[in-house]
Amino acid sequence: MNRDRLCVVQVSTGDGSAYLVNFDKNNYAAPNLKRLFSNPKSTKIFHYARFDVAIIYKYLGIMLENIYCTKIASKIARTYTDFHGLKDLCRELLDVHLSKQQQSSYWGASELSTEQINYAASDVLYLHHLKQHLDKMLTREGRLDLAYKCFKFIPLRAELDILGWNEMDIFAYK
Repeated sequence: MNRDRLCVVQVSTGDGSAYLVNFDKNNYAAPNLKRLFSNPKSTKIFHYARFDVAIIYKYLGIMLENIYCTKIASKIARTYTDFHGLKDLCRELLDVHLSKQQQSSYWGASELSTEQINYAASDVLYLHHLKQHLDKMLTREGRLDLAYKCFKFIPLRAELDILGWNEMDIFAYK
């Protein structure tokens, strides 16, 4: 959290398109993105929202509301597996095979490669469909309410991460 900066934000409305914002390390103005993220009525869907919410708060100054995390939803709905990565979810629930080859590439460049752009887009293009599948599973298992309570906790968890409690389980006995 403290060693990495916000380089790219990708957004999809669920219509098959993705929009990328590539940040210069000296300019995080992004007024349109901030307006979008500040809208409490729009659901912001992430995979591993804990990190994204924290870094967006740190660099854009916005603590997001109305969050949905496909990773948390998966862990609550899909208790039959330990595989909750985006690649795993897309393969099992959507029969989509994502490449994670660009995940570890350098994202701080002023110009992103075509491969990076495609990778970044694929990270958000399927989130709406995953949410639909996961909500059905959560409903079937009687855990939808539990998942949404967890989503409401994400901003506080992100704040704890930023303040240095990222490796500590403050709810643990010891």
